[in-house]
Amino acid sequence: MKLLRSRLLQMAQEKHEQEISRSRRTQVGTGDRSEKIRTYNYPQDRITDHRINVSVHNLPAVMEGKLDGLISELQKNEQTRKLADLMSQLEKI
Repeated sequence: MKLLRSRLLQMAQEKHEQEISRSRRTQVGTGDRSEKIRTYNYPQDRITDHRINVSVHNLPAVMEGKLDGLISELQKNEQTRKLADLMSQLEKI
């Protein structure tokens, strides 16, 4: 019984560690250049958000905290994505 209990405990611990490892890998990127979120290009006075493929040409204002244009584009993209997901779910019904 002791041997069985120790093996079951070991299996449960390994399973738990694998779940934590899997979760950690999905949350942390590899650091590759392809995973970049935004590029700040000072000579061209441009910020490019690579997640939504939008460029804003007012770098000094954004650096001062005036993010309204960038935030509104992110919100539009999020709404579009949610609407597309909803439509695809409705098509399945």
